[in-house]
Formats: sequence, structure tokens, C-alpha cells
Amino acid sequence: MTVPLGGIPLADHAAVYAALEQAGFTDVWSSEVAGADAFTPLALAATWQPRMRLGTAVVPVFTRGPGLLAMSAATLADVAPGRFALGIGASSPVVVGDWNAVPFAEPYRRTRDMLRFLRAALAGETVDQSFDTFAVRRFTLERPPAVPPPILLAALRPGMLRLAGAEADGVILNWLAAGDVPRAVAELGSRRPGFDVVARIFVCPTEDATHARKLGRRLITSYLTVPAYAAFHRWLGREDVLGPMWKAWADGDRRGALAAVPDELVDALVLHGSPEQVSAQVRAYADAGVDVPVLALLPTPELAGGGAEALAGLIARLGPAAGEGR
Repeated sequence: MTVPLGGIPLADHAAVYAALEQAGFTDVWSSEVAGADAFTPLALAATWQPRMRLGTAVVPVFTRGPGLLAMSAATLADVAPGRFALGIGASSPVVVGDWNAVPFAEPYRRTRDMLRFLRAALAGETVDQSFDTFAVRRFTLERPPAVPPPILLAALRPGMLRLAGAEADGVILNWLAAGDVPRAVAELGSRRPGFDVVARIFVCPTEDATHARKLGRRLITSYLTVPAYAAFHRWLGREDVLGPMWKAWADGDRRGALAAVPDELVDALVLHGSPEQVSAQVRAYADAGVDVPVLALLPTPELAGGGAEALAGLIARLGPAAGEGR
């Protein structure tokens, strides 16, 4: 599950993590955009649920310097030895440039360089090297982790996917349908032993299809108009499906862009239905080649009206433990 969950103070997440563990969720994965940072929710989970695996999906490679990112990752790996996976990615021009005042330049090479730096630094090596996009002089972690965390790479198109397959310990996929997974996985090539394919999957577990599709359309027009995601879906073959949305968006017609997104695409990218139906749709990703499906829970009318009790019931119905009982 993606954490923290919306609408719940981070200080109150002990009950959330307990409910997730009881429902059979094995992992919690954080993200980092404009809400919580990537590491604090996982540090709390490490203390409250000492059996769960933790992961970042993802930490941007631009918004922290190399040494600070290595220290943050090493600290969490020290807190949860053998249970933490570090996911990194380029992020976007808005997050990096507009919100963090860092030039968003050469994202592929910056990601590759940070991956190589982190591999050495987290192994306890002294790094004294000029990379293509930055230079590090005589950096050594004072507390290198006893178990260096696996490093996963967020990737969309062939170049980054091939880099993940060649040099990372896993790949993190996002904003794709279950049917798209084989094409992405095919680009990875040969992989390290234990390589994980992780995918974040947006879920809106409600039988109110009107609500789910309205929310899904807003998300699709917000995300898939970002150049990197637009290029990703062109590569996936959706020029005809998404072309009208992209044109309306470029023309400044936001209502037209929303109306141009077909139901079939919303249904493929934002899973909805009863919790049991959503669970079955998530399993399609696993069948297609995803090792770690990570749910991103979207708001539903039932959650808005039912409070903590509704959330606990939803988690129980979504979790793997409920599936084992069917």
C-alpha cells in the first residue's frame, strides 16, 4: 500500500499500519511529491510494524544532494535492516524546477549517475569521482548500513527500462494498465538475481462508477499531459486514444480534455468496483509480470462518509488475507 493515506494524520497511522499487516499487506511504499517526505512515514512503519517491508517509490534524484540522499537511505536501512528498498527516479520539471528551484537537466544521466553513486556509497565505499552530472569529493558514510538496501529505478520508456535492468535491483512502473506490463518488462533485458518489478496501481474501490471515472479523468488529464508520461503512452500505442485529450489540453480546453478521455482507458488505469473486484484486477498485474503491486488508494464516497471504521473494513476486504479466504 502507498502511505501515508490521505486524510489521516501521520501520528495516527499506527492503526493504519496494523490494519494493513493484519489484512495481509506485506509492504508499505512512500512517494514524494508535495505531501509527506519519503522517509518519515517509513521510519514510523519500521517501528510500529517490524515485519513489513518498506520502500520509496520514489525519491527524486534532483531534490537532495548525493550525500544527503545516501545518508537518508542509510539511516532507514539501519532502522530496518534487510527490509528497506530505495526507489529513485527523475521526477518531473514541476516538482524539481518549479517547487524545489533545481534545474531539471539531463534526467536520464542524472538518474544513472545517482544510481552509481548510491551503489558505492551505501556499500560503505569512499566516493571521490566526477560523474557526468555532478562530482563528489571524498564522501564516506559514517554509518554505512550493515545490509545495503536494494536500489530500484523508476522507468517508463526503453532507455530507462534498460538502465534499470542492467544496473538496478528492480524497476518501478507507474500509470500503466495490466496489459501494458509485458511490453515494459520486455525492455528490461537480463536482470540481477532477485530483481523486483514494482508497479503503483491507482485503486478507487467503490461501486459508484460515476465517482471513480470522474476522479480518474481528473488524474489522467493531470498526469498524462506531463511530457514524460505523454511520451510513455505514445510508446505504448495510445496516440489515437489520447490524442484528442492532448490536443484539447494544449488548446487550453480543460473541460474538453476531460471529456475526451474514454471510459475504457479510465477503467484500465484507475481500478474501481467493489474491493473484491479491485483485488481481482490487481492480481491481473501480478499475472502479467509484476512482483510487487503497490496500491495507491483514492478517495471514495464510502470512505468520506464512514470514517475510521469504513477505512478499516476496506483495508480488510482489499488485502491478500481476504483473497485467501475466498
